[in-house]
Amino acid sequence: MTTAPRALRNVAIIAHVDHGKTTLIDVLLRQSGAFRENQKVAERVMDSNALEMERGITILAKVTSIEWESAATPPTRINIVDTPGHADFGGEVERILNMVDGAVILVDAAEGPMPQTKFVLGKALRMGLRPIVAINKIDKPEERHEEVVNMVFDLFDALGADDEQLDFPIVYGSAKNGWMSLEPKPSGEQTMGPLLDLIVKHVPEPRVEEGPFRMLATTIEADNFLGRILTGRITAGTVKPNQTVKVLGRDGSVVETGRVSKVLAFRGIERQPIEEGRAGDIVAIAGLLKGTVADTLVDPSVTTPIPAQPIDPPTLAMTFRVNDSPLAGTEGDKVQSRVIRDRLMREAEGNVALKVTDTEGGEAFVVAGRGELQLGILIETMRREGFEIGVSRPQVVMQRAEDGTRLEPVEEVTIDVDDEHSGTVIQKLSERKADLIEMNPSGAGRTRIIMHAPTRGLIGYQGELLSDTRGTGILNRVFHEYVPHKGAIPMRHTGVLISNGDGDAAAYAMFNLEDRGPMFIDPGIKVYRGMIIGEHTRGNDLEVNVIKGKQLTNVRAAGKDEAVKLTPPIRMSLERALSYINDFELVEVTPKNIRLRKVHLDPNDRKKAERAAETA
Repeated sequence: MTTAPRALRNVAIIAHVDHGKTTLIDVLLRQSGAFRENQKVAERVMDSNALEMERGITILAKVTSIEWESAATPPTRINIVDTPGHADFGGEVERILNMVDGAVILVDAAEGPMPQTKFVLGKALRMGLRPIVAINKIDKPEERHEEVVNMVFDLFDALGADDEQLDFPIVYGSAKNGWMSLEPKPSGEQTMGPLLDLIVKHVPEPRVEEGPFRMLATTIEADNFLGRILTGRITAGTVKPNQTVKVLGRDGSVVETGRVSKVLAFRGIERQPIEEGRAGDIVAIAGLLKGTVADTLVDPSVTTPIPAQPIDPPTLAMTFRVNDSPLAGTEGDKVQSRVIRDRLMREAEGNVALKVTDTEGGEAFVVAGRGELQLGILIETMRREGFEIGVSRPQVVMQRAEDGTRLEPVEEVTIDVDDEHSGTVIQKLSERKADLIEMNPSGAGRTRIIMHAPTRGLIGYQGELLSDTRGTGILNRVFHEYVPHKGAIPMRHTGVLISNGDGDAAAYAMFNLEDRGPMFIDPGIKVYRGMIIGEHTRGNDLEVNVIKGKQLTNVRAAGKDEAVKLTPPIRMSLERALSYINDFELVEVTPKNIRLRKVHLDPNDRKKAERAAETA
């Protein structure tokens, strides 16, 4: 093994949601001169995906690079990988750790290390990466950096860090205000220089191997002009445009042989064509037709693939099916099972944490992933692309022990709540078979509760938490382990109101049904038989006539013609709808609407299916 022949560093930024990763990279790009002085740049420039900008979270791992030189360090190119902070996108993080030699662990100076920090840090330490700890948001009034540093050290120790990893360097700062320092209260000029100097000093140069070209594909994307683009770090040799390469699967089989059309390097926020990619650098390669994530791109003389990092298994699954409602095809243009299957397979190809399985008949597909948010993002993306689909309630992916015992996934749940709400939160989660692990004050009149809860018990709990804590509760979750099945968990306590006919919802009918329960629809909306239009106040489902208009006569009387005043309906977001439905219901997703419906639209078919489920 030898080191790369030039000053180069590959580093990942790892942190929990909203601890400041993407903001930090913004500042690093600005201060390193990656942008022109007059260049207009959006805030959180790395979150370029439309859903990322809307939700303010990072969904896809992305690479950027900067040039850095100071009095303490020689000219160095630093490749930086921005990683997602939500546990549902952990597959993205697990893949990119193959590309880097060090990691900056960003921790909020008030909140301390959170579940996702623990999840990714454990992976990084097992791979032998040397971490740098950055205590961010130290300008917060409630910051407690000394306590947070101790919490980070305890976490490293609990995760089995070796002595070298436990001797991690620490920087303090505020990414939003554009500075990091070796001291909590710096003097003099405040910039990101100390962090960049530390990366160059502490992170080792990429280790490269002797021999011809080899590269493990870590991410994949499609480009309208260049086609399939595979990104990874070159382990050995060099690659040039027009060079012939072979793609090896994980088992060493030849996937394809093709020619590289372009080699792209990351320069700031852009990718630029280069004449040669050398060992140790992170590059994107275009021109191949079949290669995908976890495949190895090699010189034709090589026969052994690079082993890929194992990915944790999916914990949740949903059934995506062809939309067969009476309104099918009226709002979207991608409705056929073949088109839906191709889109799901394309997604699974680039996202190793997703698994797509065909079902009998070919009209439905089981999609398994890490959590509700990951699958919800996929559904929302497909919806915006013009797809119409019916989606089932999320189901937990069970496993079998060697003795045949059924195992279910349990998640570590961290909830920050005001002290007055802690009792309610613990009670509600205990009803969902959760076990209390830890409960500590987290400052400013708030309590941090850590519980181990079955994944199926957390489905739909987010909305309940916000109601119980008046919108102040913050829930974070990460996969913990598989345990023996914990038994039945009570879910939704109410029934639903179901339309018994097709037509337009009438305000007069809705007004007369208000005492039956809150509505999910506005007057004038098209409804159909079997569509869920509201929530019943009691535990049973009720079929109602929501299209019946007022009887018109030619007799007028005082007070009879007053305008009907309706209570505003409950607005169902995609995530809320998915967590609301039960096993015999579906969410109908189209580019324009999100509707709730029964799986069987005919009431007689519904009764037969429910009886069959009871006797099974």
